[in-house]
Amino acid sequence: MKRDLPVSSSIPELAPQPISLDVLIEKYCKADERSADQVFARVARALASVEKPELRAEWERKFLGNLHAGAIGAGRIMSAAGTDISATLINCFVQPVGDAIQGVDSEGYPGIYEALREAAETMRRGGGVGYDFSRIRPKGAYVKGTHSMASGPCSYMNVFDQSCSTVESAGARRGAQMGVLRIDHPDVLEFITAKRTPGRWNNFNVSVGVSDAFMKAVAEGGGWELVHKAEPGPRVMKDGAYRRADGKWVYRKLPARELWDTIMKSTYDFAEPGILFLDRIGTDNNLRYCEEIAATNPCGEQPLPSYGCCDLGPIILTRFVRHPFGVGGEPAFDFDAFERSVAVQVRALDNVLDVTFWPLEQQRAESASKRRIGVGFTGLGNTLCMLTLRYDRAEGRAMAARIGEAMRNAAYRASVELAKEKGAFPKFDANGYLAEGTFASRLPEDLKADIRQHGIRNSHLLSIAPTGTVSLAFADNASNGIEPAFSWGYRRNKREADGSKSSYTVEDHAFRLYRSLVDDSVSTEDTGALPEYFVSALAMSAQDHVAMMQAVQPFVDTSISKTVNIPEDYPYEGFKDLYRQAWEAGLKGLATYRPNSILGAVLEVTPAKKEEQPVALAAALPAYDPMRSVIEKRPPGGLPAVAEKIEYWTSEGQQRLYLIVTFLPVPTADGKGTVERAIEFFMPVGQSGESQQWITATMRMLSLAARGGFLDRALSDMRKVTWDRGPVRLGTYQKADGTHVPRWHDSEVAAIAYAVQNLIAERAQAAQGSLFDVDELPTTEPEATSVAMAPKVMAGKKCPECGAHAMIRKDGCDYCTQCGYVGSCG
Repeated sequence: MKRDLPVSSSIPELAPQPISLDVLIEKYCKADERSADQVFARVARALASVEKPELRAEWERKFLGNLHAGAIGAGRIMSAAGTDISATLINCFVQPVGDAIQGVDSEGYPGIYEALREAAETMRRGGGVGYDFSRIRPKGAYVKGTHSMASGPCSYMNVFDQSCSTVESAGARRGAQMGVLRIDHPDVLEFITAKRTPGRWNNFNVSVGVSDAFMKAVAEGGGWELVHKAEPGPRVMKDGAYRRADGKWVYRKLPARELWDTIMKSTYDFAEPGILFLDRIGTDNNLRYCEEIAATNPCGEQPLPSYGCCDLGPIILTRFVRHPFGVGGEPAFDFDAFERSVAVQVRALDNVLDVTFWPLEQQRAESASKRRIGVGFTGLGNTLCMLTLRYDRAEGRAMAARIGEAMRNAAYRASVELAKEKGAFPKFDANGYLAEGTFASRLPEDLKADIRQHGIRNSHLLSIAPTGTVSLAFADNASNGIEPAFSWGYRRNKREADGSKSSYTVEDHAFRLYRSLVDDSVSTEDTGALPEYFVSALAMSAQDHVAMMQAVQPFVDTSISKTVNIPEDYPYEGFKDLYRQAWEAGLKGLATYRPNSILGAVLEVTPAKKEEQPVALAAALPAYDPMRSVIEKRPPGGLPAVAEKIEYWTSEGQQRLYLIVTFLPVPTADGKGTVERAIEFFMPVGQSGESQQWITATMRMLSLAARGGFLDRALSDMRKVTWDRGPVRLGTYQKADGTHVPRWHDSEVAAIAYAVQNLIAERAQAAQGSLFDVDELPTTEPEATSVAMAPKVMAGKKCPECGAHAMIRKDGCDYCTQCGYVGSCG
């Protein structure tokens, strides 16, 4: 029903959503904390602890008030500040990788395995890492020390990927990584196409570092040289390699448009690589006089030099809207309150640099010399809704630009004031900092004059990052970062720690507020009743997404993390034009996501061509069964696997064995998705005192049976094997009265076969079903979910929460379009 409009400009307090409480407690509450207020108190106290003793109480109060006002820290700050965990408060870093195996290379960069050690330590302490692998000599280059040929950067990226998958970060946060390779590196084609192999580089986002010269070569139809300073080996020389006047070796020359088309096809089908416009990043950099930037953090909003860090803190924009939706007056954004909040946030983030634990001394030294921070915002899409402005129209972009400009000016002024009190960053040089073309050179004249006179505390101050779980926990599921809302509501299916499932509704903040203030009859099943300024990410054109980045980027001294989601049927030529538009608009990079069946991690990179068959012949052919078709050979690269501890009892007492099963995603019968299929079995020997060669033999035979399509028959036969030492107890079964009793098997072999069946059935239960009808598995009934309530399901990677192949990259975060799970945000 329509509500009577109140006259107050204040926004009513909405009851917390279950999603917000769940994420808050799971990711941010420590010890006995159970509320956002308690988290805020801990964080404010920690950030004020580095102030002068006589000022600590005052700044703790101000920081606490600012947190309540909406100026929060990024995930690491909210999670670890004020705790006894030796974890960094910095979300991400960029770290160098040199052209040497160990030690340092000829230019002083850490060798590959030293860089790997540094990355492992950083991720163990909670930070994600970005790298530029371009210094590593290409495949086929000559290695004088060993008289051998180099294997190239892509092979070493495999090592970094595996390391990341085994290093669990502080607070159980898996490390995120960004791998960058320059467009002129001789191995760039392998780099571009690497992720076409299922399972390869699962722990990496990848981006190509593109130069203006290359983009001009594409536009003009010119050639492009792939070069490196390392001398090629004999085979490459024989194929026509030559040395340029600048001393670099040209390994290959090819048409620029051919290389660009390879990038675009991979990005169109596989959502990677992203694109970084390196010259724009370099020219705009306030510190181009003393540093070089070749990579970004994992989500792309922070181009950084070696050992640079992301010290981030978004401000929730929805908190500064007055008279939302025109309730009680003209909707307006409170710029004065916003600018005051930005000023306090600058000091808070500057203090983070002194409070945090640094995984590496090089990171501490880099930060101390430049004091980079990143004030940002979240909830832009919701804010524009509340101001009754459409995100995809000129008036919405104009408001976003006004907010960006106000944030820029307030942040830079606050940093100048902080320099007067605490001193400018040590590497500050006024002439270099304000040189023509830098971001700072475009500041207002009075502000530039103040910088020349007093210096500035922080070299960089602004960054628009993804805010996935922080927005859920502290902003009532406001739209993420710079993004519009993805959907107005959906059903969240959550797997609990005890194995049970819970389900609840998750609603967008602006949608909830509209229901509360204006019309409580509107539902997510009938979003057509919403005003036209409620426009979601999938309801606008790709060009409008890019246009919003173009409107805000001039006011951000680092960069913006944004994913342009486009429909599956988006034309390829139009898709390529998005990247040209982004370059011409002066953006620093672009990432897109187009849902398609390939992203479901299919068996074949390129689907086999379907041959037309006569109707009679087609009817006679057996139907394709994804679980029983023959797999000729194991595909290269890593595959998802499950390790299971099996405990059972024999006449000799309790026994334990470890079973490892590897799964391969294969196309479903209708070709519209994928299902996981077990294809390899391992059981490490030496787990008990007697010889277990029968285990090795059995696991090999099971693997052959799995690939041959008769795994169910093989396991069934194994369960019939008897043993002269008596029965084996493993598992339980449920009687008619509901009680559970032990299950006995005729042998160890039979018990292991039963365990394998259970493992596979449990893995497949939530998705496509199983070959096995295991009666002790809990039964589940499909949950009734309104089609209108759920977001549009997109093909993607497997979701760790619900099991659907619907995990996409949205707003820089892993996001399941089936159940709403939010994973790593880098």
